[in-house]
Amino acid sequence: MLVLSRAIKLAAIPLAMLLGVATPSQARTTGVVRLHIVKAGLVIGVGGGSGVLTYRGKRYDLAVNGVGLGSLGVAAVDLVGSASNLRSPASIAGTYGGAGAGATFVDGAQVATLQNGNGVVLRLQGRQTGFQVSLGLDGMTISLQ
Repeated sequence: MLVLSRAIKLAAIPLAMLLGVATPSQARTTGVVRLHIVKAGLVIGVGGGSGVLTYRGKRYDLAVNGVGLGSLGVAAVDLVGSASNLRSPASIAGTYGGAGAGATFVDGAQVATLQNGNGVVLRLQGRQTGFQVSLGLDGMTISLQ
């Protein structure tokens, strides 16, 4: 019976990875991120906001700065997603650039995959309100408050 139980556990890990479910080791290095960002500008813009990282059952307040704007606009976006490869809450801090798909704007929906110098990968999605042609999350800086 012990051999069968172990075989089931070993088979479950690849299945969980295939389905996108976090394995126990991945769950220890992944947190949930919620960000609220407001941007305004003409050609060159400024943006910032706040957020929360939930990691290992604790909440950490975040500050967001350096969100660029590629054209005329004023907009706000609420993003939620995951932060993976966390070694500690402090590893979320840093400047983020595109990783993989990058940011896209489709019918108000925002999807972004970004990575910082600590190897933390943010996978975010949400809805944008307001008028803006370009979101510009590359170069976004997150810090712990």
